[in-house]
Amino acid sequence: MPIPGYDPDDLDDALEAAVDDEDLEDALTDEQWEAYRRDDAALVDVLDEAEIERLLDRRSDSTD
Repeated sequence: MPIPGYDPDDLDDALEAAVDDEDLEDALTDEQWEAYRRDDAALVDVLDEAEIERLLDRRSDSTD
């Protein structure tokens, strides 16, 4: 049984809620974006920790 907050789907949902599609598309390669849009890959599979932090930081900077 997955632990809430650590399931890739939960993490993807939280990241999707925090970042808009335009920022995600800019952060991903064309292949990653297509795999994500087809549900072949989760965001946590195609983004590394630094990229996720960068996306979240960019989002928090734009809301300040």
